[in-house]
Amino acid sequence: MTGLRSLSSGLRALRPAAFGADPGGERLARIQGSPHFKDGVFQNPGGTTRMRPSGSMLEFAKTYFEKEQRARRAPRGTIPVYPTTVADLGRPAATGLRVTWMGHSSVLAEIDGHRVLFDPVWGERCSPFPFAGPKRLHPAPLPLAALGPVDVVVISHDHYDHLDLPTIKALAGTDTLFAVPLGVGAHLEQWGVSADRLRELDWHEETKVGGLTLTATPARHFCGRGLRNTQHTLWASWAVAGEEHRIYHSGDTGYFDGFKDIGADHGPFDVTMIQIGAYSEFWPDIHMTPQEGMRAHLDLQGGQPHGVLLPIHWGTFNLAPHAWAEPGEWTKDAGDEAGQAVALPRPGEPFEPSGKLPADPWWRTVSAPIGRTWRGEKRPETAPGQGDLDLAGEV
Repeated sequence: MTGLRSLSSGLRALRPAAFGADPGGERLARIQGSPHFKDGVFQNPGGTTRMRPSGSMLEFAKTYFEKEQRARRAPRGTIPVYPTTVADLGRPAATGLRVTWMGHSSVLAEIDGHRVLFDPVWGERCSPFPFAGPKRLHPAPLPLAALGPVDVVVISHDHYDHLDLPTIKALAGTDTLFAVPLGVGAHLEQWGVSADRLRELDWHEETKVGGLTLTATPARHFCGRGLRNTQHTLWASWAVAGEEHRIYHSGDTGYFDGFKDIGADHGPFDVTMIQIGAYSEFWPDIHMTPQEGMRAHLDLQGGQPHGVLLPIHWGTFNLAPHAWAEPGEWTKDAGDEAGQAVALPRPGEPFEPSGKLPADPWWRTVSAPIGRTWRGEKRPETAPGQGDLDLAGEV
């Protein structure tokens, strides 16, 4: 027994700090009492969700390592990061709502005099190790400290591309609050965030931060950072309501009917930040394609075009077999077809949803041509930068 205890202690010592901590004590009791926790794990809305790649691993490997497609999965040139300055972000939003996409799912939202930072990832890799794992394809638009004071940091779930150890440790030294799904607080406390700065919510629970109401809303995804995925931390999307404006951040999610209920309860929204990247036919339940993201946005808005859709979860990391520029191109086309306003900022480019929207397809100057349509048809190999591409799609 002594030998087994020594081995266990040794393995714990080798555990990377980025794995975080497992929930325990009162936190675990609260998890086990959640109506969304059953049979020892959190459950997704809509029944069974496939979290591992479906189909043959051989077929997946063929798709992932196919030479032509591999070349499409990264930009051919330098991604044009917008030169955001401290002064840009220091000026109040003229309309009361300004949004700055920092890349991937990281967004700074300035809403009715408050500043909300969603899923901040400033690290070089979304991985527990500094020497391995998906690496950034562009630098952060500006240093984290240059953002200035943030009222609340909102985390959607505990995957590495949404919950980043070095970023959280840097923010732990500030006085910002953290709004996180149930169980995720265990990681943050392990990394130096005091319990009194945590607002840890189950789905449909809300918290007040100044004049804002933040509500954890359902999503269809999963969790896990260590070698074992215990499903003991929740994943969420978030609705944030101020005195004049309402915004929504999807986190990671597959499409499900619950978007209609979220919209009915908390919308309509001035801007939705919708995950439209890192999708694949091998994991259709946990990430949305651009057409599914557009459908989700319309559901959130009561079935009609309204507000602005900001596509997130693309462009910064290579996490799926699809072409690097495909999410941006297809979301633009989906917006055109649905008559829905879509913001297409470069990383770091602020915009106000009720003002002039960034609409330039900036990715075309640094990407390979998109090789397929939504329907899987081969598309013309139009050279980058030669005007709009004619993409057959469906919403």
